[in-house]
Amino acid sequence: MVVLLFGLMLALLFLSAPMMVGLVMAPVAAFWVYYPNMDPMNLTQQMLAGVKPLSLVAVPMFIFAADIISSGQAARRLTDLVLSFFGHIRGGLAITAVAACTVFGSVSGSCQATVVAIGGSLRPRMIEDGYSEGFVTGLIINSAGIALLIPPSIAMIIYGVVTGSSVGELFIAGIGPGLLVFALFAMYCYFAVRKMKVKPYAKTSWGEKARSFKKAVLALGFPILVLGSIYTGTASPTEASALAVLYAILVEVVICRNLSIKDIYRIALSTGLVTGVVFILLAMGAVFSWLVGFAKIPDKILPGILGTDPSAIYLMIVISLAYFFACMFVDSVVAIMILSPIFHPQVIANGLDPVLIGIIVTMQAAIGAVSPPFGCNIFTAMAVFKQSYFSAIGRIWGFLVAFMFAVLLVILFPQISLWLRDLAFR
Repeated sequence: MVVLLFGLMLALLFLSAPMMVGLVMAPVAAFWVYYPNMDPMNLTQQMLAGVKPLSLVAVPMFIFAADIISSGQAARRLTDLVLSFFGHIRGGLAITAVAACTVFGSVSGSCQATVVAIGGSLRPRMIEDGYSEGFVTGLIINSAGIALLIPPSIAMIIYGVVTGSSVGELFIAGIGPGLLVFALFAMYCYFAVRKMKVKPYAKTSWGEKARSFKKAVLALGFPILVLGSIYTGTASPTEASALAVLYAILVEVVICRNLSIKDIYRIALSTGLVTGVVFILLAMGAVFSWLVGFAKIPDKILPGILGTDPSAIYLMIVISLAYFFACMFVDSVVAIMILSPIFHPQVIANGLDPVLIGIIVTMQAAIGAVSPPFGCNIFTAMAVFKQSYFSAIGRIWGFLVAFMFAVLLVILFPQISLWLRDLAFR
């Protein structure tokens, strides 16, 4: 069954079939071949179960809020704020791009939205200032992945739903690793631009910094609203997602008047299309995962990989590698839906913190979004920046190494992720 399930799905992917086709055909074919006498309604029930949890309401709400913010002026104002602090440093504009992606991630929670919003505003400016085109594209593609680590994060919501982990704890625990990746990228940019003839900007005065902050203060209210409401217990993550949408509409339509009600209607339609794709992936991922569990495939495979008494570090490395390779080929939503039910019992049995594993999984999802051959950030950049595939991936490798090093540090030093969670919830 393993060969049929995964072989058929990968074969369809390499034949350029949409991902959802492989997710549908593989479990259906395996079900008919290996369980011909079982009621097909079992598949339908599992599909419905996959999209039933109330916590998933947060997914379209955060996507909607991200789309509203991406269509407004928040990205430009956040970029100007960050540039006022980092522009005078060597490679300051590159570091600004990394910081802007990090800050915008706390507003949008979407790496694709971050590629469009930050890349669209900063990329032409960086190339004009002397940064190489390949370096700029690699920088934007990878830095946008930080958006998955800084809450709110769609990947964290899905992991929390699948494993029963606290989404609020996952949100807080992602801040430390997100800032770690930002620091590593900033250091890489500082040294990488030495070969480029790039001049830093003039140092801004504190008055100019204050004016930039004043313009961006409303955009900075998003992470304060989301994390503050969850941290204080005022709202659940699902309720916080609704507050984020309300705040986005108030800021962009009522206060700043960057968007109209007609724009909100158009954005809602776009959000509906994206949400439909996400929920199809969730439904079929649930079927795939159920069939894997029903056939007891993990019981046949995992003992040979993990042994009888795996150490915590070894188990985390195996989990990291599994998600790393999965996210290279399929969407992170699918990887989380299929692999999490397989590994979560092992995580609990070995006494590991599921929130820590959730952060490691999210980091691998972020790496998968920027890794060949099918990283979604790569294809988003190709479409937005009108570049070929090989041009887009030409300068991503240094950033990928830094990203992987961050994962290793989190595995070796879990408090990078857990210290803030423990402070907030323990």
